[in-house]
Amino acid sequence: MLLIVTSCNVGHLPVPKPKSRLAAGVAQQLTSADRNQLQKIIDTGVDADLRWPDFTPNKTDVASFYEGPALRLAWVNNNQPTPQAIAYITMFRQAAEKGLDPEDYDASRWDARLSAVKGTTAGSDQVRFDVAMTVSLMRYARALNVGRLNPNDPAPGINLAGAIVPLATFLHEKLESAADPAAAIKTLEPPWPGYWRMLDGLHRVTTMMGQDSGELLPLPKRPVISGQTYSSISRLAALLTLIGDLPSGTSVDLKSNIYSGPLVDAVKRYQLRHGLNQDGKLTTEVINDLNVPLSHRALQAGLALERWRWVPHAFAEPPVIVNVPEFKVRAYDASGHATLFKSVIVGKAYGHKTPLFENTIKYVVFRPYWEVPPSIQRSEIIPHMRRDAKDISRMRLEIVAPDGNAVANGSATPAVLAGLRSGRYHVRQRPGPENSLGLVKIIFPNPDNIYLHGTDAPNLFSLSRRDLSHGCIRVEDPADLVTWVLRNNEGWDLQRVKAAMDGNTDNVTVHLAKPIPVLILYSTVATDEDGHTYFLNDIYGFDSDLQAALGKGYPYKTSTQTEAANSRSEVDR
Repeated sequence: MLLIVTSCNVGHLPVPKPKSRLAAGVAQQLTSADRNQLQKIIDTGVDADLRWPDFTPNKTDVASFYEGPALRLAWVNNNQPTPQAIAYITMFRQAAEKGLDPEDYDASRWDARLSAVKGTTAGSDQVRFDVAMTVSLMRYARALNVGRLNPNDPAPGINLAGAIVPLATFLHEKLESAADPAAAIKTLEPPWPGYWRMLDGLHRVTTMMGQDSGELLPLPKRPVISGQTYSSISRLAALLTLIGDLPSGTSVDLKSNIYSGPLVDAVKRYQLRHGLNQDGKLTTEVINDLNVPLSHRALQAGLALERWRWVPHAFAEPPVIVNVPEFKVRAYDASGHATLFKSVIVGKAYGHKTPLFENTIKYVVFRPYWEVPPSIQRSEIIPHMRRDAKDISRMRLEIVAPDGNAVANGSATPAVLAGLRSGRYHVRQRPGPENSLGLVKIIFPNPDNIYLHGTDAPNLFSLSRRDLSHGCIRVEDPADLVTWVLRNNEGWDLQRVKAAMDGNTDNVTVHLAKPIPVLILYSTVATDEDGHTYFLNDIYGFDSDLQAALGKGYPYKTSTQTEAANSRSEVDR
């Protein structure tokens, strides 16, 4: 399996192990009245004792879990909660450590339920406890496994290395009698190292929250550069030390109020981690970012964990992954390590968002034409030609008939423009270094016609915020990424790739010997393999959308998650 973590120490509060293994099917039997009560709850799909009473999405699974010639309880035995139940209740209470809301699993309600069940012979209390446990555990298992609002509409059940296991089966076979409940639950979680690093990052942030005073830094009237004074040097140093950008024990003169030396270096490190211009200046933008509450950073990490759970748990080949807010693309090897990463330019925050999806890279085109999309023809090209019909030569544009032949490449006559406006003709840009796609494009066929490609404007990669395209993804110096994509095609080393890009033969298509998965995802928190955490701008507002959707509670519906729909866009130039 790809990207499997073999050793992780995430899960910072201990979960007790049961003292003895409870064999499935030995749990407490029910009277006729109790069975009727249990059956009524199952039939209605509503349990009024739960914070989120409607469990209709899990109704079939709950019915399957309890089915049999005689309904029985799974989590109560000898008038006591089973050791496994106690262990899972501890996990529900600690759900925030997984970026989840403990109250989604009734964290504050379990004390009363435990008091009602322990030692009593009242079957009604035991039935209510048991159903609450089953529903909460199903919700918790799915949330950890595939997320709560997965827009990919995953199949019901548990995803284990690509195999779907029914929820009821998983609870029966893996959780109900687990000797080590924590280990059993851990098998549900994504195998990605980035996911486990994110869990550690969330733990660090929540630990910092308990150590931070929350004091706000004053906004400077003008940017503060090295050697100038700043009124809150002491608070600045304390905050940078707490979050790890100023190494602990670093000598800083807190009395002089001079901003210099190690503090400037620490601010540069902070700027790097937060996608800001790495110039060391204390600007209004930098101070506002430093003043973001650590509780918000924890929220960001929780949303990032939710999105990690949407990622498939296994791939046939190591993937290429683009993280849109980070403006980065990474390629992974079979062991789960990023073998290279590149800066990218993505779709604009307003009007041309880069779509988010999973697909498969099928082929590469060297020295491609740019087939101008109809929307860009209408909004940009045709108005420009109306002003200067002769300028299409300078722009290296051709107006092309349905048979693929160019009808104009120097100037556009009124008749040609009329054919273009009617849709009979279309515009393309000739290949070469001045082509808007650069000298290569990486194709994964999709309805949005989005792809990875080079660019004729490499200077734009010097910007810290790079949502500048019409939707496609421009890659800085793409030759080594293309070489990685073609690694299974014999003879396609870096030298040959560069020769094809710089050669004289245009529009050369090379099909991949093995198709490669590509994921375009959205996370405003990222980690590197050294464990550094990067907090990024919510450039499309998707964090706000996701948080609002999650706030509506169970039963979650993917239709409330607008992220995928909002991200649809026109093709890039």
